[in-house]
Amino acid sequence: MECAQGTHRLVLDDAGVAQVLYGPGNKHLQLLQSATSVEIAVRGTELCINGSDEDVTLVRQIIEELYALVREGRPLYANDVEQALRIKGQDRRVRLRDIFMDTVYVASRHRVITPQGIGQKRYIDALRKFDMVFGIGPAGTGKTYLAMAMAVAALKKQEVQRIVITRPAVEAGEKLGFLPGDLAEKVNPYLRPLYDALHDMLDYDQVNRLMERGTIEVAPLAFMRGRTLNGSFVVLDEAQNTTSEQMKMFLTRLGYDSKAVITGDVTQVDLPSGTRSGLREAKRILAGLEKIAFCEFTDADVVRHPLVQDVIRAYQADDLLRKSKKEEGRDGQQ
Repeated sequence: MECAQGTHRLVLDDAGVAQVLYGPGNKHLQLLQSATSVEIAVRGTELCINGSDEDVTLVRQIIEELYALVREGRPLYANDVEQALRIKGQDRRVRLRDIFMDTVYVASRHRVITPQGIGQKRYIDALRKFDMVFGIGPAGTGKTYLAMAMAVAALKKQEVQRIVITRPAVEAGEKLGFLPGDLAEKVNPYLRPLYDALHDMLDYDQVNRLMERGTIEVAPLAFMRGRTLNGSFVVLDEAQNTTSEQMKMFLTRLGYDSKAVITGDVTQVDLPSGTRSGLREAKRILAGLEKIAFCEFTDADVVRHPLVQDVIRAYQADDLLRKSKKEEGRDGQQ
């Protein structure tokens, strides 16, 4: 196939690999076209890519890197192409292989858990290097899920003896006192997302056995007081809803041969008005300590439905608008 003048020609050397790269009905190539200004003509293993120089360079880079991954035997799905576009859109220097081939954990049913972007990759690297890591950012960025995957992987490798997962039972619009049952039954709905993540990574019976032995513990934050957690991988979720005292209590539970991961979204604080968020305060006090890592996520790191990014951005814009109006009102009063 002869490409028109000014059009970039790319020749692949394996027809079978090329078909996987193209996707069913060339869907993967269509995704590249819809996200950029390029047009891609296909004939067998030859591609003609036409568009702006910048987009042609981007698409060629993505095609070549994804092609190399498929040649190594990695399956390719539409969301992988979308992820590649998102990653390269943030930083062209990042190699897709470094993210796509970084296996965090192989879950039940042989599903491989990997970082889904640059922010998650940096987070995973920090979890491997540091004993205390803060993951701060909006919902859908994988902060808690990846921390739990790393915890399960560490337990499987016998790097830790147990996993402790906790979160504060804060009344986000609901009153705990009106819920039926004892304390454990009252707080269980707040812990349900953590159980769901565990069951996504391990077989149901396996989770139950490990919990019966105390190897995995899921508990409200109040149950952590007075304990020293040695040989443990400890995850504190929804940390924005800790008070200053609760956060200090949790951080001082860490014992020998342990890791602590603290996750939360400082824009979603459900504490009573006037109560300081322990997460915000910890970030201010501990940010200068070299042995603690702070990983900040943004809406660009959201890996849920694309609409979630739009929702987060809309709320952020509304917050900025309300703050601006409030400041204008103060200036007017002066």
